[in-house]
Amino acid sequence: MRLFGVRILLAQRRMCRRFGVASLRPRPGTMIGVALGRPADMEPLNAVRHPPVGQSNGWYVWRGGQIPQDDDDFFSPMHIEHARRRFPELLPYLTLPPGFGVILAPGYEDVWRDEALLAP
Repeated sequence: MRLFGVRILLAQRRMCRRFGVASLRPRPGTMIGVALGRPADMEPLNAVRHPPVGQSNGWYVWRGGQIPQDDDDFFSPMHIEHARRRFPELLPYLTLPPGFGVILAPGYEDVWRDEALLAP
């Protein structure tokens, strides 16, 4: 089963080449942690990838500023298949391996690697 179309797969391949990393495609049926309590049009879009564990593919996605430090329920699980509808601008980045972070807004892109994301 193909998770994304050919155009997205090519964009994902280019993204991994751009950063010199091997692609780690989320498996179909895996989960992303998503901050559903924030408006879908809030900017910027933030995403970080931790190592996959269980049904999680490691991605955590939220809109707006900082994550509240005192909100243990900030992220809700969402199947990767809903990413196309919920945050299409993130699709080219989803095969970046654990340790990467992304901030996106109109006319703005910041992609970085942070070894702290790999810590247990």
